[in-house]
Amino acid sequence: MNIKVNEAGWDRISRIVVGVLLFVIGLTSVVSGALSWVAYGFGTILLVTGIIGFCPLYRLFNFSTSKN
Repeated sequence: MNIKVNEAGWDRISRIVVGVLLFVIGLTSVVSGALSWVAYGFGTILLVTGIIGFCPLYRLFNFSTSKN
């Protein structure tokens, strides 16, 4: 599987930080009900894309923050 990284380092770090924050917000009952599931969902998406360095939406719109 050949996935080309399309996120710069700062982009990846910010996605991971925001993803963790959203996940924690969902876990600590800061929000409840459907909003907690939204926080989990967005948090998970941001964490995964930050860790692997690839964003499918960037690919769809032919955009990249990476200098490669």
